[in-house]
Amino acid sequence: MVEKRGDIQSHDGGSAEQPQPQAGQATPFEIAVLPLQDTTLFPETVVPLAVGRTRSIAAVEAALATEEKLLACISARTESEAGAESRPADLYSVGTLVMIKRMMRTEDVLNMIVQGTERVRVLEWLQEEPFLRARVEILPEVRTINADQVEALRRNVQGLIQQALAMMPQIPPEVRSIVLGANDAVRLAYFLGSLLTLGVQQEQKMLEADTADELLQLAHSYLAHEIEIMQIRSRIQTEAQTEMNKAQRDYILRQQMKAIQKELGDDEGGEQADAEMMRERLEAADLPDDVRKEAERELKRMEKLPQAAPDYHVIRTYLEYILELPWRKSSEDKLDLAEARRVLDEDHYGLEDIKERILEFLAVIKLRPDAKSPILCFVGPPGVGKTSLGRSIARALGRSFERLSLGGVRDEAELRGHRRTYIGAMPGRIIQSIRRAGVNNPVMMLDEIDKLGADYRGDPAAALLEILDPQQNNTFRDHYIDLPFDLSKVFFIATANQLAPIPPPLRDRMEVIALAGYSDQEKLHIARQYLVPRQVTENGLTPEQFDITDGAIQLIATRYTREAGVRQLERTIGSVARKAALRIAQGESEHITVEEGDIKGYLGAPRFYPEEARKELPTGVATGMAWTEMGGEVLFIEATLLPGGSGLTITGQLGEVMQESARAARSYLWSHAQEFGIDPEMFKGCGVHLHVPAGAIPKDGPSAGVTITAALASLYTGRRVRPDTSMTGEITLSGLVFPVGGIKEKVLAAYRAGIRRIILPARNEADLEDIPEDVRRELQVVPVSRISEVVDAALETIVATPPPPPAPTDQSRDGSRANEPEPMRVRSV
Repeated sequence: MVEKRGDIQSHDGGSAEQPQPQAGQATPFEIAVLPLQDTTLFPETVVPLAVGRTRSIAAVEAALATEEKLLACISARTESEAGAESRPADLYSVGTLVMIKRMMRTEDVLNMIVQGTERVRVLEWLQEEPFLRARVEILPEVRTINADQVEALRRNVQGLIQQALAMMPQIPPEVRSIVLGANDAVRLAYFLGSLLTLGVQQEQKMLEADTADELLQLAHSYLAHEIEIMQIRSRIQTEAQTEMNKAQRDYILRQQMKAIQKELGDDEGGEQADAEMMRERLEAADLPDDVRKEAERELKRMEKLPQAAPDYHVIRTYLEYILELPWRKSSEDKLDLAEARRVLDEDHYGLEDIKERILEFLAVIKLRPDAKSPILCFVGPPGVGKTSLGRSIARALGRSFERLSLGGVRDEAELRGHRRTYIGAMPGRIIQSIRRAGVNNPVMMLDEIDKLGADYRGDPAAALLEILDPQQNNTFRDHYIDLPFDLSKVFFIATANQLAPIPPPLRDRMEVIALAGYSDQEKLHIARQYLVPRQVTENGLTPEQFDITDGAIQLIATRYTREAGVRQLERTIGSVARKAALRIAQGESEHITVEEGDIKGYLGAPRFYPEEARKELPTGVATGMAWTEMGGEVLFIEATLLPGGSGLTITGQLGEVMQESARAARSYLWSHAQEFGIDPEMFKGCGVHLHVPAGAIPKDGPSAGVTITAALASLYTGRRVRPDTSMTGEITLSGLVFPVGGIKEKVLAAYRAGIRRIILPARNEADLEDIPEDVRRELQVVPVSRISEVVDAALETIVATPPPPPAPTDQSRDGSRANEPEPMRVRSV
């Protein structure tokens, strides 16, 4: 409650002795103005107000500083933004002169009760700061033109009020008696204006009405409209209530919505709204003409079905897929070749062939934007970075990346989708990946394509024939969508560990890029640049807390892992990092440097002992090279004469191809015995036993032919094979040497074993470019094209008497090989 103050100055600097406005005053006077938001005050009404804006509070305080405590309340045309003050241009010109009856201050808000007295019109705005102040005049009282019409309108209004009160039980009884007993038509209209929520524009029209005829006419019109709205609401509520019971209380909102839709004339219920929403999305979507035509046909079918029909939801899901597919939406390629090169180098060490191929594709796109994307197939052993390379390519191109794992997929519907006649049908994984990517030109990786299966449900590899064919995939039809989708912009990258399981027609559609295993030096670079920093971070360490020397990394790579890639190497480094983290967490040390001598304490005894070159080879023993899925290996082929025996005995789990190579080598040496200085009687009087150690490991392939020939030639001639020489190559019965595969892995295996002299088929010389330069510089490569050249290059010139079979130095007393590596399949390619 604010006490009256009579002799203090007003807020705008005026003296209290100046004449103050009086209720009923006809001459213009100055007064503080309070802007109203979203409401209108009428004369002869008492209403509460809450004032919180700075300028409005200042206007109220200025009014309270006067004896009469009068204030002009004028409504704003539009609601101001939060915190914004109303300007004179935002206000109407007609308002209400009010008297402040009570006021209570709470924090930053003034709560008042005011009573409207007269209508006023603004003649001139005098100031805006610190509050609005204007010169106003009091409007004359509302006059009556036609008393009979006004009386008739008053009675009609009171009749409408009785109808409204019947639907508004929350109105207090005293208010009901005041309204129904009012005889003054003007006061009744003003009271209704303050009681009903009509909106500022309608309430302002009532306030500005100069005649009782116009005022009652407006009040009657607005009240009739409000009663109609209340009747509709009451009918909606009644209809909803009749369908409800105790088990349907949670259903009330849906029932009311149905009633509202029915009242609005939407007799079809929710189906029509659903169809309209779908049609709007269809019109806004960028679809090819044939796709749009099919979608509109399906939408018309859906509009004719009730929502409970099974086909309704099938069609709706189908349309959702059509609208969400990026038929014409493509991402923009990054054509900065230097940046792409930087990204590729940042993510992967080496792999120059693949990086060069990606840059070539970017260059073609830069010169011809509509060029088709290539279809690549990365073939290599596990852990060499095939999958991560796909992500790096997507990052370099600025495209989305999607990966599909095809390992174990046996149903071609996984790729092509199911027809919509089946329950639970859905698109194939190709279309689903395109939908997730949101563009029609992502980088899509088909992982483990060599592990696809086939059964009675179809062959997924056959489905890939269309997907991976640039001449056909621009009109790929998924069984579910059954519309042509252009896959020619998708950058497909397939990965495989072996090419053999991939059907030739499918292999022919892809550009095969082989990823060979890493050399020890490359593994060191990869570990230092990528693996160690990643494991340090993943195990909660910092570079200042943990370090590992190059010697320790090389020891882990050679003695604790056996792989062509670096996956086991990273896991082993992570194991060392975890043990270091344990020591740091226990407070034993603040910084740990792992050196070569510390590895045994962290990881235990070495798990592998690589085959090493023998310092001296007895007659009948030759060093060969083999390719495996985990890289390359050095193997020894041993032969011995069996006096009095006959034929060829082969042991060591050799496959059919390798056995045929052994028989071909013996036959060639027998037929050319005179050329090599061999007594032909040795072939008749002595048998030969050929053995390849590590008998638990199956071996096969033609590339051991050269090594078997050298071992047999050494046995028959008595000349030892040079211990510093390793060899590979396929032989023929006519004495030719054919090229073989896996040269990089084989040569690196020989290099790790300490062998620096390599005999290779002459046509394999080009494969030496794949070998790291630092390794190539230390090798002496002898190219051969005939068996005679192999014998001359492999055998020593000094004839040695063939000794009896020596006691093996690398075997235990019971005949088992010491430190034998875990069984693995060696395949000489």
